[in-house]
Amino acid sequence: MIRVLLADDDPLVRTGLKMMLRGADGIEVVGEAADGAEAAAAVREHAPDVVLMDIRMPVVDGLAATRELTRRGAQAPQVIVLTTFDEHGLVLEAMRSGAAGYLVKHAVPEEIVEAVRRAARGEPALSPSAARALVRHAAGGPDDRAEQARQRLALLTEREREVAEAVAEGLSNTDIGTRLHLSLGTVKAHLSSALAKLDLENRVQLALLTHDAHPQP
Repeated sequence: MIRVLLADDDPLVRTGLKMMLRGADGIEVVGEAADGAEAAAAVREHAPDVVLMDIRMPVVDGLAATRELTRRGAQAPQVIVLTTFDEHGLVLEAMRSGAAGYLVKHAVPEEIVEAVRRAARGEPALSPSAARALVRHAAGGPDDRAEQARQRLALLTEREREVAEAVAEGLSNTDIGTRLHLSLGTVKAHLSSALAKLDLENRVQLALLTHDAHPQP
């Protein structure tokens, strides 16, 4: 079972999400939170695999809560930002905060359920508009960020950089293994090593860093 925590200050939204997810096979809602501070406490109590996190919440907002949760290392849940705000800047900020996904609340139920399953597998879970925002970011002009990103990627071995570049293309671990002629376990090992060396939380952040290092003209 995929254990899910709902963090949203609107009880009606939480109720709707809970009803929707309870109808999905293999998913269990284990807790709720009305703000980011409650979310952190609820994660400690319920140990969810995935957190659906609103951005605009009192006390501690969703982005700050995401940053706190993703600093927990191996014990960190996968966080999907679920918000009414579909803005380029928020998408990038959420990804840099460590979120594994970004969805808008008007997404169809099937999209939200699939995002939860993808996040639980360690894969990015982005709405089409969020994915377009990342593409626009990747297509931006070169700046100081590009040089900083290249310096960070220089910490990786050649094979780790190849894995990082494949991740940035959106390839799954299986596809990366096929391209690089590596076993699935070896791909996961290189990915984990790259994330640790770069002090990153997930493959979305690794993809962003790799895009930063190679901006499109």
